[in-house]
Amino acid sequence: MTRFNDRMAQPGVLIADGATGTVLMAAGLPRGVAPERWNLENPEAVRTLHRSYIDAGSDIILTNTFGGSSIRLEKDNLSEQARAINAAAAGLASEAAGEDVLVFGDIGPSGKLLKPYGPLTHEEAAASFAEQAAGLIEGDVDAILIETMSDLAEVRAAVDGVRRVTDLPILITMSFDTRGHTMMGVKPSQAIREIKKLGAYAVGANCGNTLIENLAAIEEMKTVEPDVILIAKPNAGLPRMAQVGDTKKLTYDVTPEVMGEYALKFRDLGVKIFGGCCGSTPDHIRAAADVLKK
Repeated sequence: MTRFNDRMAQPGVLIADGATGTVLMAAGLPRGVAPERWNLENPEAVRTLHRSYIDAGSDIILTNTFGGSSIRLEKDNLSEQARAINAAAAGLASEAAGEDVLVFGDIGPSGKLLKPYGPLTHEEAAASFAEQAAGLIEGDVDAILIETMSDLAEVRAAVDGVRRVTDLPILITMSFDTRGHTMMGVKPSQAIREIKKLGAYAVGANCGNTLIENLAAIEEMKTVEPDVILIAKPNAGLPRMAQVGDTKKLTYDVTPEVMGEYALKFRDLGVKIFGGCCGSTPDHIRAAADVLKK
């Protein structure tokens, strides 16, 4: 925590990394295969992912564990390996980071709705997140990032689970991708009020549809809680299929140059940590780092 606190106390914006799946798919990860599988089966590809973002200027890298809860891994028949997968991912990230780069243990949604909207109980979710966090700690992360959440009940379960195994700093972001709300109807102002009560170190927005929507969510949060530390990791716009030579490829409509321009807008709103989500690449992070570190 000393290293984390020292880095967070430094002036300016810290640069987080960008998308994981986008880069691993470009490296050959088959569509439909859980990226977390490669922590055990293709560790060199994961090391290369982390190095590419560090070389681009990232001060923070995320573990390859967005879908690393045992509940999320069920569909890939990897539930029993959840702790090992998370420990391996954290070890790979820590190895790449060395002494100069922070490692955030990445926890994404379970993929199931909590009661009363779905079958998952708070205890089931919390236990799964606790197991995931235990693996991440085993691999030596500096903090835990709970991201891309839509339901405040799941946020509470994730925080409960993490706190069962560690007192590391927790950062939380939600995805406001449905007309200014999360899929479950949560507004940014509501999110930051409720998450602040949970003792999160930083709060913010990630994923979403557009840079503009993410910027609006951060602005609303800043208005409601001006003293909260803010984090933003927007998508590189929306995906679309484009003809590249003889084949069609999935592309995103935000260029690195545009990401760099918006990085300044997020900085001006007081964002402390800025990175990218779906579709963003080391080129997007390099463009943001170039303007934010001038």
